[in-house]
Amino acid sequence: MTDTLKADDQSLTWLEEDRLHEECGVFGIFGHPDAAALTALGLHALQHRGQEAAGIVTFDGHHFHTERRLGLVGDHFTSSQVIDRLKGDAAIGHVRYSTCGDPIMRNVQPLFVDLASGGFALAHNGNLTNALTMRDWLITKGAICQSTTDTEVILHLVARSEKRLFVEKFIEALLQIEGAYALVGLTNKKLVGARDPFGIRPLVLGRLGEAWVLASETCALDIIGADFVREVENGEVVVITQEGLESHRFVPKYPARLCIFEYIYFARPDSMVGGRSVYEVRKEMGRQLALEAPADADVVVPIPDSGVPAAIGYSQGSGIPFEYGIIRNHYVGRTFIEPEQRIRQLGVKLKHSANEAQVRGKRIVLIDDSVVRGTTSVKIVQMMREAGAKEIHMRISSPPITHPDFYGIDTPDQDKLLAATKTLEEMRAYMGADTLAFLSVDGIYKAMGYEGRDAAHPQFTDHCFTGEYPTRLRDREGPPQQKQLSFLAEVG
Repeated sequence: MTDTLKADDQSLTWLEEDRLHEECGVFGIFGHPDAAALTALGLHALQHRGQEAAGIVTFDGHHFHTERRLGLVGDHFTSSQVIDRLKGDAAIGHVRYSTCGDPIMRNVQPLFVDLASGGFALAHNGNLTNALTMRDWLITKGAICQSTTDTEVILHLVARSEKRLFVEKFIEALLQIEGAYALVGLTNKKLVGARDPFGIRPLVLGRLGEAWVLASETCALDIIGADFVREVENGEVVVITQEGLESHRFVPKYPARLCIFEYIYFARPDSMVGGRSVYEVRKEMGRQLALEAPADADVVVPIPDSGVPAAIGYSQGSGIPFEYGIIRNHYVGRTFIEPEQRIRQLGVKLKHSANEAQVRGKRIVLIDDSVVRGTTSVKIVQMMREAGAKEIHMRISSPPITHPDFYGIDTPDQDKLLAATKTLEEMRAYMGADTLAFLSVDGIYKAMGYEGRDAAHPQFTDHCFTGEYPTRLRDREGPPQQKQLSFLAEVG
């Protein structure tokens, strides 16, 4: 999307680029004869976290087997031929949205290396904030990097460690990296999982009979019938072997700061995150928004799908009826391109269509979960006007996004964020709404069950709203560095 995109631009790029894109999803299982098939199911449940690529690595007691593909899980991991090639009772998997490194095959995870002690596969959800710094240092020490993803840095650090035991090598590597990570790794003897010291990215532990399971969200446990055991704690490494589970803490224990956007947008509504139902939290955000920003209106209309739970909550909190005033088409691919201008002009209707019977002549409260560039909001408001809405009151169930993310969410630079460049009134005028309001920062914490945000010790990672980053941004402290880490171009 260009910097000069106007409200009347009819290109299709707004359909995909005016959202907070998914991070990644990880899954692992140890001690089950159907490890590959269960991993494919788990990744399918986590597909919302990344749709650019998917991969699975298994171990059969003698050899590692890997399948990595660009595209969706269902495009590649549903055939018996593929699953049969992935032999073994231990497996890890990954779904990817590229926040660091291009979406090309050499960046598709899990990554695999041969160490002196044997093979090691690793999958990563998150983003390291010192990856470029560490990568430059590793290269000066003779490392040869084959990908442009920050995950490879962790593999090199493990390989360089002179510690005796694998878990000691792994922990030594973790102590040298900064940022956000939930990791699952597989060796010839163990499945390992780890979360960063702040617990920015989620990771849960489950049990399926005698098998152990690791996953980004509980919905991946549900799909295979596994029982939730607990969350992997911030600053914890779990090691699963035939003897059972071990826990190792590599930093002192202190309160976690999970990314607040797991509740706002990323996690599936049917997941439990941090002991809370994501669906219920989103409804509570809507109820809190109704208290903070009431509107005199006839119907509450969500922008589907992510705005639905908050809209239900706003309706319950305000007493205004809930209606599906917008219908979403779920069968439009990410790469839909139509060359003819007269067809491109229908772009808004590719994914969203007005349910005119519920809108015409009515004052509507339009609910969305967040605003990034604002171009989607412009199109939706315009569509509602054309469908005959009498008044449009835009309500957003999160605070204004004023700062970019560096922990695994693909956000635009700060000067492309609508709330960082315009006042509330300017945003309202740009969108074309009659009124506009966002949930306050304290309001989002109230929806989580707190009295408000603890400024001295914030309960969540909320830098997109506050500008307070929980870790150093080491790669940004020096001279500007390119996001693409290699001169090698690759197709497919």
